[in-house]
Amino acid sequence: MKREELLNIAQGWFESRGWSPFPFQKQTWNAYLQGKHGLLNAPTGSGKTYALWTPIVLSYIKSNPQYKTKHKKGIKALWITPLRALSVEIQQAAQRMADELETGLTVGIRTGDTTQAERAKQKRSMPDLLITTPESLMLLLASKDYPKLFKTLEAVVVDEWHELLGSKRGVQMELALSRLKTICPKLRIWGISATIGNLDQAMDVLMGDSTEQEKPRVLIRAKRKPKVKVKSIIPKKMETFPWRGHLGLHLLEEIIPIIEASKTTIIFTNTRGQCEIWFQKILEKHPELAGELAMHHGSINKETRLWVEQAIRNESLKAVVATSSLDLGVDFAPVETIIQIGGPKGVAKFLQRAGRSNHRPGEPSLIYFLPTHALELVEASALKRAVTESVMEDRTPFLLCFDVLIQYLVTLAVSDGFKPEEIFPEVQRTFCFQGLTEEQWQWCLNFITKGSQSLESYNEYRKVIVQEDGLFKVIDRRIAMMHRLSIGTIVSDAMLLVKYVSGGFIGTVEEWFLGKMKPGDTFVFAGRTLELVRLRNMTAQVRKSKKRSSNVVSFMGGRLPLSSQMSQLLREELQSSSAYKSQTRELRALSHIFERQLQESIVPASYEFLIESFETREGFHVVFYPFEGRFVHEALSHILAYRISLLIPISFSLAYNDYGFELLSDQVWDVQLIFDNDLFTPEYLLQDLEKSINATEMASRKFRDIAVISGLVFQGYPNKTVKTKHLQSNSRLLFKVFKDFEPDNLLLQQAYRETFEHELEEGRLRIALERICNQDWVWRPCEKPTPFSFPIITDRLREKMSSEKLSDRIKRMRVQYEA
Repeated sequence: MKREELLNIAQGWFESRGWSPFPFQKQTWNAYLQGKHGLLNAPTGSGKTYALWTPIVLSYIKSNPQYKTKHKKGIKALWITPLRALSVEIQQAAQRMADELETGLTVGIRTGDTTQAERAKQKRSMPDLLITTPESLMLLLASKDYPKLFKTLEAVVVDEWHELLGSKRGVQMELALSRLKTICPKLRIWGISATIGNLDQAMDVLMGDSTEQEKPRVLIRAKRKPKVKVKSIIPKKMETFPWRGHLGLHLLEEIIPIIEASKTTIIFTNTRGQCEIWFQKILEKHPELAGELAMHHGSINKETRLWVEQAIRNESLKAVVATSSLDLGVDFAPVETIIQIGGPKGVAKFLQRAGRSNHRPGEPSLIYFLPTHALELVEASALKRAVTESVMEDRTPFLLCFDVLIQYLVTLAVSDGFKPEEIFPEVQRTFCFQGLTEEQWQWCLNFITKGSQSLESYNEYRKVIVQEDGLFKVIDRRIAMMHRLSIGTIVSDAMLLVKYVSGGFIGTVEEWFLGKMKPGDTFVFAGRTLELVRLRNMTAQVRKSKKRSSNVVSFMGGRLPLSSQMSQLLREELQSSSAYKSQTRELRALSHIFERQLQESIVPASYEFLIESFETREGFHVVFYPFEGRFVHEALSHILAYRISLLIPISFSLAYNDYGFELLSDQVWDVQLIFDNDLFTPEYLLQDLEKSINATEMASRKFRDIAVISGLVFQGYPNKTVKTKHLQSNSRLLFKVFKDFEPDNLLLQQAYRETFEHELEEGRLRIALERICNQDWVWRPCEKPTPFSFPIITDRLREKMSSEKLSDRIKRMRVQYEA
């Protein structure tokens, strides 16, 4: 069948549904049918699924002309998704087309939520299209005779590639593709990405270095620019001295009319704890929404999550309070409105969330922005400009992740075994391991067979046996089972199951939160107030409680870094003293804050770096405003405090937020010494970082994750996981052994490298210091705190007192400073 005839079949099916294919869809169909690899860049909700599933179906029809009467068995395509919530949507869309064209093609899902019975059924007969996650794909590669399983595979589609790129899951995907390319000679690789800045590099990482000449690759961009309408919810009464801490709840009544006016609304929060609080407070103030309001985040049990997703689908819910668990997981028309609570810290995340609404051609996606404190309106103004100017973040790919490589090699050894001379060239052709040397490769082989230089005496680290024919193989069934249970690169704190005493599973909570509670204590989780009865075998048994509790479940992932693009937008938006007078509605709403700031100090221009100093009863405050995001400011504050301490005997308390950082001391010191001694120089950055932040301690914590991924420490069996403190002490002991006796250990070196590159953002920190050195430094001695410094001060106070005392203290401070 000719390509034109195949394209007519697709065109006819689209027309039968009253649709018309977009140019980028047709372009993708043509490129795929020509045998090309590629990356499709298109906005959320624009029809990306049918852009790639359609040519897979057409290719099957072409290779099997008798498709209506004779079905060829075997897996034909893999669809990799980073989020399990996406899989149901993709399955329904793909199966609909396959059925209506009478192809006989089947679509199945295999994720962590797939039942054992369904997995056994798939083993007997694989679906034609398998929707899965990177982790589940690795488990398939860990099964016996996996080349036979994939012998009919012709296509791999990696959905939401920007979510995987720049993470170890992305490296996992690169390695899996390197193997599939060898065992499936007809394989075509395609990626889908909605929001990413470095598209060309994204394609390089996905394809590796093995794309054959006869299958050239292509980057297809949808010409459709996403229409996004941003509406800020501006308080009627604006504080002159803004502070962060009330989660925006004072604006709760503002969102009720928005919910009432829409069929379905998703209220996005940045953390699971914030999600729980907003859900509780809305129901508390508006009990009439009971039954029409739900909550969705990753720690709630699977059944509840699936019920919520289906309820949005059939419009039986008015609103859902959610975290990023729904960022990518909803792809249907009924979601009319999105509300974003607080700054999303990145343009891509904001656009992704905006794209959840109004998937109707020609209609804009509407997103409301609710600030949790006044200065977040500057973020709203910056986001509006980012939408207009199509600003997008880059994703930086990982390089030389030896922990992921070691896990991958053991995975191959668990299945059919591998020969190093065959696997080494495959691994080298990936983007992550393009710089892998023979010496490093040999070290990794020694590690899985002997346990590295300092662990050779311990049998438990000898996982892989080298057989006579040179095959590297795991023959111990216990080692194989432990490895399969450990496959994955997402390492989090140990999770406790939360169950009612009478039975019934509620969800999972991190051990660090519940570990500090005693029986009788109450906490808020999954929208309910629960009383802890007992902790037993990694399970928290609870009962419902009528007591009011302010102890809302919080999670370790609560701190979000401000992206570098978002930081730059913030600086450009904020650092213009006249901007608020003539520009956006958000900046005009902040005019009284800017005017008060100008009375006390200045609003810095783009070429100025502002430093403020003032005295209070707490001591002598010096506040700096790089506008680089909380993570960078945390590192900067430590470096500067360390450098000052080398010049004068002094100690500091530190505080930081997305806008700046504060050094507080109990003695007055001359700020001029910063200028005279060039203390913001990027010279000696790494050495000063190591000395000021205790990089060894941070690398030790980072090593825990590396030790888990590489299989050095075992996290435990289902329902019998190893406690976090034991994991940490085991990995800390190994870290110390390597540090003292094997300093050239590749995993040890990786821990330090990741600490500086990812935790401390050393590259971004260096760029920030270079920028500060080239700015005009403006030091303003002030009589009292300024509106810009107030949120930083209150952030530090939060660490010292309960929320009730904090709010009373802040009220008194505001009265005092506004006088």
